[in-house]
Amino acid sequence: MLGMFTSSDKRRANLPDFTNGETLLADGANSAAFVEFERVQKSYDGENLVVKDLNLSMPKGEFLTMLGPSGSGKTTCLMMLAGFETATHGDIRLGGTSINNIPPHKRGIGMVFQNYALFPHMTIAENLSFPLEVRKIGKSDREKKVMRALDMVEMGAFGGRRPSQLSGGQQQRIALARALVFEPELVLMDEPLGALDKQLREKMQFEITHLSHRLGITVVYVTHDQTEALTMSDRVAVFEDGRIQQLAPPDKLYEEPQNSFVAQFIGENNTLEGTVKEIKGETCLVQLDNGDLIDAKPINVSQAGERTRVSIRPERVEYNKDRMPEGAHTLKAEVMEFIYMGDIFRTRLKVAGKDDFFVKTRNAPDQVRLKPGQQIEIGWLAEDCRALDA
Repeated sequence: MLGMFTSSDKRRANLPDFTNGETLLADGANSAAFVEFERVQKSYDGENLVVKDLNLSMPKGEFLTMLGPSGSGKTTCLMMLAGFETATHGDIRLGGTSINNIPPHKRGIGMVFQNYALFPHMTIAENLSFPLEVRKIGKSDREKKVMRALDMVEMGAFGGRRPSQLSGGQQQRIALARALVFEPELVLMDEPLGALDKQLREKMQFEITHLSHRLGITVVYVTHDQTEALTMSDRVAVFEDGRIQQLAPPDKLYEEPQNSFVAQFIGENNTLEGTVKEIKGETCLVQLDNGDLIDAKPINVSQAGERTRVSIRPERVEYNKDRMPEGAHTLKAEVMEFIYMGDIFRTRLKVAGKDDFFVKTRNAPDQVRLKPGQQIEIGWLAEDCRALDA
């Protein structure tokens, strides 16, 4: 029953990071794993793998987002979990039971799609009642569950309308209610907000997250929208080339990317290429291709002579000397563009021979306003600069 879902108070616990090739379970216990992929592979033509040796587990009540570009394997993983695609190799388990050979309609999983998939000839109440009828639930119980699901998404007064009489946002709420009406423990969402405008999409992000937390349901959410992933999820799995590149809570994913792909795909990022000259404990010395030397945190480098791409977020860079952090590493830069964006200034600089280095600074009375062509000095802390794979 919905009222019996576990409390959402435990959902923001620190969860382990993920390295492809091993399965990490919440609290280190197998009993905590609710959704599990074990060495799962998928090929459509028998030769090329679109999902490569995937190991992943989720505890109950987690909101996990599969994020990545088109063709990265994220939607295929969701479809295998739903039962609409079959794994070529490996095992998929739900609550400890293998579901590889269980048809979709017997898995007890709720689904929400981008196109809503509502029956146009049925009323809203009839749309919600349909999955209950399939499960042979009596009429009285069906009516109660339909009203409860509509109330959940604040659509209780719309049961007699048809989908064509609702806005896009209202239809998406109904699609969500239909996925929840039979009280599943797992709900899968495939780009559910892609058809909505920006303002409505942001509102629905909040509503879906709040509802999933309140009910304690487990959610697997697929999107290519990084902002959506960061704002809604307990953890985010970043997919590329059929593999999870990194699995971590949103803040760790953004602040501590483990490779160049994740650093570039998640948020805005500056990169400078060079060669490792020396590794000394928690820092390494990198000689940039233009000859400048900088200190960085060694993440994907292990020895001198390796090529590297150093990563630094635009908001970690400062050019106002009064705000420069103590111990900051500095480089010379030339201002290419200074853009006013209301709450922030966005500055494009030429740094180490590259003219696509960006800095974001908040709009404040004491913030220096720059002009194109101006020669300045920028600075950041070595711990905010990560030496990643080349």
